[in-house]
Amino acid sequence: MLKTRVITALVLLAVLLVVLFAGSFPLFVVATAVFFGAAAWECFRLFRHARPVAGGVFWALAFALIALATDVSRLGILFLLCVAIWVFRLGPSLAIGLPRPDSFANRILSRVYAVAILGCFVAIAALFRQSPVYLLSVMAIVWVADIGAYFSGKAFGRHKIAPAISPGKSWEGAIGGWLAVLVIAAASTFSPLLTDTFPSRLLSRWGWGGLMAVMTILVVCSIAGDLFESQLKRRAGMKDSSNLLPGHGGVLDRIDALIPVLPLAALISLWLT
Repeated sequence: MLKTRVITALVLLAVLLVVLFAGSFPLFVVATAVFFGAAAWECFRLFRHARPVAGGVFWALAFALIALATDVSRLGILFLLCVAIWVFRLGPSLAIGLPRPDSFANRILSRVYAVAILGCFVAIAALFRQSPVYLLSVMAIVWVADIGAYFSGKAFGRHKIAPAISPGKSWEGAIGGWLAVLVIAAASTFSPLLTDTFPSRLLSRWGWGGLMAVMTILVVCSIAGDLFESQLKRRAGMKDSSNLLPGHGGVLDRIDALIPVLPLAALISLWLT
Protein backbone atom coordinates (compact mmCIF):
# COMPACT_ATOMS: atom_id res chain seq x y z
CA MET A 1 0.00 0.00 0.00
CA LEU A 2 2.78 2.43 0.93
CA LYS A 3 4.69 1.56 -2.25
CA THR A 4 1.57 2.27 -4.33
CA ARG A 5 1.03 5.60 -2.57
CA VAL A 6 4.63 6.65 -3.17
CA ILE A 7 4.59 5.68 -6.86
CA THR A 8 1.31 7.52 -7.44
CA ALA A 9 2.59 10.58 -5.59
CA LEU A 10 5.80 10.65 -7.65
CA VAL A 11 3.86 10.35 -10.92
CA LEU A 12 1.48 13.14 -9.90
CA LEU A 13 4.39 15.32 -8.83
CA ALA A 14 6.13 14.80 -12.18
CA VAL A 15 2.95 15.66 -14.09
CA LEU A 16 2.39 18.73 -11.89
CA LEU A 17 5.89 20.08 -12.43
CA VAL A 18 5.75 19.55 -16.20
CA VAL A 19 2.37 21.28 -16.50
CA LEU A 20 3.35 24.16 -14.19
CA PHE A 21 6.66 24.98 -15.81
CA ALA A 22 5.99 24.10 -19.46
CA GLY A 23 5.16 27.75 -20.11
CA SER A 24 1.87 26.98 -21.87
CA PHE A 25 -1.37 28.25 -20.38
CA PRO A 26 -3.58 26.20 -22.78
CA LEU A 27 -1.71 23.03 -21.73
CA PHE A 28 -2.22 24.00 -18.11
CA VAL A 29 -5.95 24.51 -18.69
CA VAL A 30 -6.38 21.17 -20.48
CA ALA A 31 -4.56 19.25 -17.75
CA THR A 32 -6.46 21.08 -15.02
CA ALA A 33 -9.78 20.46 -16.80
CA VAL A 34 -9.09 16.71 -16.75
CA PHE A 35 -8.62 16.77 -12.99
CA PHE A 36 -11.64 19.03 -12.56
CA GLY A 37 -13.81 16.69 -14.62
CA ALA A 38 -12.73 13.79 -12.42
CA ALA A 39 -13.48 15.79 -9.27
CA ALA A 40 -16.92 16.78 -10.59
CA TRP A 41 -17.67 13.15 -11.49
CA GLU A 42 -16.75 12.09 -7.95
CA CYS A 43 -18.85 14.90 -6.53
CA PHE A 44 -21.97 13.77 -8.37
CA ARG A 45 -21.35 10.13 -7.39
CA LEU A 46 -21.24 11.16 -3.73
CA PHE A 47 -24.55 12.96 -4.21
CA ARG A 48 -25.98 9.94 -6.10
CA HIS A 49 -26.50 11.94 -9.28
CA ALA A 50 -28.21 9.95 -12.05
CA ARG A 51 -25.55 10.82 -14.68
CA PRO A 52 -22.25 11.59 -12.94
CA VAL A 53 -20.15 11.14 -16.09
CA ALA A 54 -22.24 13.66 -18.03
CA GLY A 55 -22.01 16.04 -15.09
CA GLY A 56 -18.23 15.69 -14.97
CA VAL A 57 -17.84 16.34 -18.69
CA PHE A 58 -20.17 19.36 -18.60
CA TRP A 59 -18.37 21.03 -15.71
CA ALA A 60 -14.92 20.28 -17.17
CA LEU A 61 -15.90 21.95 -20.44
CA ALA A 62 -17.39 24.88 -18.55
CA PHE A 63 -14.13 25.34 -16.67
CA ALA A 64 -12.03 25.17 -19.84
CA LEU A 65 -14.26 27.77 -21.53
CA ILE A 66 -14.06 30.14 -18.57
CA ALA A 67 -10.29 29.73 -18.21
CA LEU A 68 -9.52 30.25 -21.91
CA ALA A 69 -12.10 32.91 -22.77
CA THR A 70 -11.90 35.21 -19.76
CA ASP A 71 -9.34 36.97 -17.61
CA VAL A 72 -9.50 34.52 -14.71
CA SER A 73 -7.40 36.77 -12.50
CA ARG A 74 -10.29 39.27 -12.45
CA LEU A 75 -13.17 36.93 -11.62
CA GLY A 76 -13.51 38.31 -8.11
CA ILE A 77 -17.30 37.87 -8.18
CA LEU A 78 -16.91 34.09 -8.60
CA PHE A 79 -14.36 33.89 -5.79
CA LEU A 80 -16.62 35.99 -3.55
CA LEU A 81 -19.55 33.70 -4.40
CA CYS A 82 -17.50 30.66 -3.38
CA VAL A 83 -16.57 32.27 -0.08
CA ALA A 84 -20.27 33.00 0.54
CA ILE A 85 -21.17 29.40 -0.34
CA TRP A 86 -18.84 28.11 2.35
CA VAL A 87 -19.88 30.67 4.95
CA PHE A 88 -23.65 30.35 4.49
CA ARG A 89 -24.23 26.82 3.16
CA LEU A 90 -21.42 24.27 3.16
CA GLY A 91 -19.80 25.27 6.43
CA PRO A 92 -23.09 25.18 8.39
CA SER A 93 -23.74 21.67 7.03
CA LEU A 94 -21.05 20.41 9.38
CA ALA A 95 -23.33 21.37 12.28
CA ILE A 96 -26.83 20.87 10.86
CA GLY A 97 -26.11 17.81 8.71
CA LEU A 98 -26.85 16.98 5.08
CA PRO A 99 -30.27 16.61 3.42
CA ARG A 100 -31.64 13.18 2.50
CA PRO A 101 -29.96 11.73 -0.62
CA ASP A 102 -33.29 11.45 -2.46
CA SER A 103 -34.44 15.01 -1.69
CA PHE A 104 -34.64 18.09 -3.89
CA ALA A 105 -32.46 19.91 -1.35
CA ASN A 106 -29.74 17.33 -1.96
CA ARG A 107 -29.84 17.97 -5.72
CA ILE A 108 -29.49 21.69 -5.10
CA LEU A 109 -26.62 21.10 -2.67
CA SER A 110 -24.80 18.97 -5.28
CA ARG A 111 -24.86 21.90 -7.71
CA VAL A 112 -23.76 24.32 -5.01
CA TYR A 113 -20.79 22.11 -4.16
CA ALA A 114 -19.99 21.78 -7.88
CA VAL A 115 -19.85 25.59 -8.12
CA ALA A 116 -17.50 25.63 -5.13
CA ILE A 117 -15.23 23.10 -6.89
CA LEU A 118 -15.41 25.14 -10.10
CA GLY A 119 -14.36 28.23 -8.16
CA CYS A 120 -11.43 26.29 -6.72
CA PHE A 121 -10.16 25.31 -10.18
CA VAL A 122 -10.72 28.78 -11.63
CA ALA A 123 -8.73 30.10 -8.66
CA ILE A 124 -5.96 27.63 -9.55
CA ALA A 125 -5.84 29.17 -13.03
CA ALA A 126 -5.93 32.71 -11.63
CA LEU A 127 -3.10 32.04 -9.18
CA PHE A 128 -1.11 30.31 -11.92
CA ARG A 129 -1.44 33.50 -13.97
CA GLN A 130 0.45 35.25 -11.17
CA SER A 131 3.21 32.63 -11.46
CA PRO A 132 3.61 28.88 -10.89
CA VAL A 133 5.57 29.59 -7.70
CA TYR A 134 2.82 31.89 -6.45
CA LEU A 135 0.23 29.13 -6.99
CA LEU A 136 2.42 26.60 -5.19
CA SER A 137 2.92 29.02 -2.29
CA VAL A 138 -0.86 29.04 -1.71
CA MET A 139 -1.32 25.30 -2.13
CA ALA A 140 1.60 24.69 0.23
CA ILE A 141 -0.38 26.31 3.05
CA VAL A 142 -2.90 23.46 2.87
CA TRP A 143 -0.21 20.81 2.46
CA VAL A 144 1.75 22.07 5.46
CA ALA A 145 -1.42 22.27 7.57
CA ASP A 146 -2.31 18.70 6.61
CA ILE A 147 1.15 17.30 7.33
CA GLY A 148 1.45 19.20 10.59
CA ALA A 149 -2.00 18.06 11.68
CA TYR A 150 -1.17 14.43 10.86
CA PHE A 151 1.98 14.29 12.98
CA SER A 152 0.58 16.43 15.80
CA GLY A 153 -2.57 14.35 15.89
CA LYS A 154 -0.59 11.12 16.01
CA ALA A 155 1.55 12.41 18.86
CA PHE A 156 -0.90 14.41 20.94
CA GLY A 157 -4.42 13.87 19.58
CA ARG A 158 -6.94 13.34 22.37
CA HIS A 159 -9.91 15.63 21.72
CA LYS A 160 -11.85 14.98 18.50
CA ILE A 161 -13.09 17.86 16.37
CA ALA A 162 -16.05 16.05 14.81
CA PRO A 163 -16.06 12.36 15.83
CA ALA A 164 -19.31 11.66 13.98
CA ILE A 165 -17.83 12.95 10.72
CA SER A 166 -14.11 12.21 10.86
CA PRO A 167 -12.98 10.33 14.00
CA GLY A 168 -9.30 10.75 13.14
CA LYS A 169 -9.21 14.54 13.33
CA SER A 170 -8.32 16.11 16.67
CA TRP A 171 -8.04 19.62 18.03
CA GLU A 172 -4.42 18.94 18.93
CA GLY A 173 -3.72 17.96 15.32
CA ALA A 174 -5.45 21.07 14.02
CA ILE A 175 -3.44 23.30 16.35
CA GLY A 176 -0.23 21.57 15.31
CA GLY A 177 -1.05 22.11 11.63
CA TRP A 178 -1.90 25.75 12.29
CA LEU A 179 1.39 26.37 14.13
CA ALA A 180 3.32 24.64 11.34
CA VAL A 181 1.71 26.96 8.77
CA LEU A 182 2.51 30.07 10.83
CA VAL A 183 6.16 29.04 11.23
CA ILE A 184 6.71 27.99 7.60
CA ALA A 185 4.88 31.02 6.18
CA ALA A 186 6.86 33.40 8.39
CA ALA A 187 10.16 31.71 7.59
CA SER A 188 9.47 31.81 3.84
CA THR A 189 9.27 35.60 3.89
CA PHE A 190 12.96 35.84 4.81
CA SER A 191 14.12 34.00 1.67
CA PRO A 192 15.18 36.24 -1.26
CA LEU A 193 14.05 33.46 -3.61
CA LEU A 194 10.45 33.63 -2.31
CA THR A 195 9.71 37.33 -2.56
CA ASP A 196 6.94 36.79 -5.12
CA THR A 197 4.83 34.43 -3.04
CA PHE A 198 1.51 34.74 -1.28
CA PRO A 199 2.94 35.05 2.27
CA SER A 200 5.55 37.60 1.17
CA ARG A 201 2.93 39.79 -0.52
CA LEU A 202 0.70 39.57 2.53
CA LEU A 203 3.56 40.65 4.76
CA SER A 204 4.52 43.58 2.54
CA ARG A 205 0.93 44.90 2.34
CA TRP A 206 -0.67 43.94 5.67
CA GLY A 207 2.24 43.35 8.02
CA TRP A 208 2.82 40.50 10.43
CA GLY A 209 -0.65 40.77 11.96
CA GLY A 210 -2.31 40.47 8.55
CA LEU A 211 -0.09 37.55 7.55
CA MET A 212 -0.86 35.60 10.74
CA ALA A 213 -4.58 36.39 10.54
CA VAL A 214 -4.91 35.26 6.90
CA MET A 215 -2.90 32.08 7.54
CA THR A 216 -5.19 31.27 10.46
CA ILE A 217 -8.34 31.78 8.40
CA LEU A 218 -7.00 29.65 5.55
CA VAL A 219 -6.14 26.80 7.94
CA VAL A 220 -9.68 26.91 9.34
CA CYS A 221 -11.05 26.84 5.78
CA SER A 222 -8.88 23.84 4.90
CA ILE A 223 -10.24 21.90 7.88
CA ALA A 224 -13.82 22.77 6.86
CA GLY A 225 -13.21 21.57 3.31
CA ASP A 226 -11.76 18.29 4.53
CA LEU A 227 -14.60 17.70 6.97
CA PHE A 228 -17.31 18.49 4.44
CA GLU A 229 -16.05 15.88 1.99
CA SER A 230 -15.72 13.38 4.86
CA GLN A 231 -19.35 14.10 5.71
CA LEU A 232 -20.38 13.37 2.12
CA LYS A 233 -18.41 10.11 2.04
CA ARG A 234 -19.82 8.97 5.38
CA ARG A 235 -23.38 9.58 4.19
CA ALA A 236 -22.67 7.73 0.93
CA GLY A 237 -20.98 4.85 2.77
CA MET A 238 -17.74 5.34 0.81
CA LYS A 239 -14.21 5.29 2.20
CA ASP A 240 -12.80 7.25 -0.76
CA SER A 241 -14.41 9.47 -3.38
CA SER A 242 -13.12 7.01 -6.03
CA ASN A 243 -10.09 4.83 -6.77
CA LEU A 244 -8.71 6.97 -9.61
CA LEU A 245 -5.45 7.61 -7.73
CA PRO A 246 -4.10 4.24 -6.50
CA GLY A 247 -3.19 4.40 -2.84
CA HIS A 248 -4.69 7.88 -2.46
CA GLY A 249 -8.36 7.42 -3.29
CA GLY A 250 -9.92 9.99 -5.59
CA VAL A 251 -9.19 13.49 -6.81
CA LEU A 252 -11.60 14.99 -4.29
CA ASP A 253 -9.76 13.20 -1.51
CA ARG A 254 -6.62 15.09 -2.52
CA ILE A 255 -8.16 18.53 -3.09
CA ASP A 256 -11.02 18.67 -0.55
CA ALA A 257 -9.11 21.03 1.75
CA LEU A 258 -8.13 23.24 -1.20
CA ILE A 259 -11.72 23.83 -2.33
CA PRO A 260 -12.56 26.59 0.19
CA VAL A 261 -8.99 27.88 0.48
CA LEU A 262 -8.04 28.73 -3.11
CA PRO A 263 -11.00 31.01 -4.02
CA LEU A 264 -10.44 32.97 -0.81
CA ALA A 265 -6.70 33.23 -1.52
CA ALA A 266 -7.44 34.36 -5.09
CA LEU A 267 -9.85 37.00 -3.76
CA ILE A 268 -7.26 38.25 -1.27
CA SER A 269 -4.67 38.31 -4.05
CA LEU A 270 -6.92 40.69 -5.98
CA TRP A 271 -6.89 43.02 -2.98
CA LEU A 272 -3.11 42.79 -2.78
CA THR A 273 -2.58 43.96 -6.39
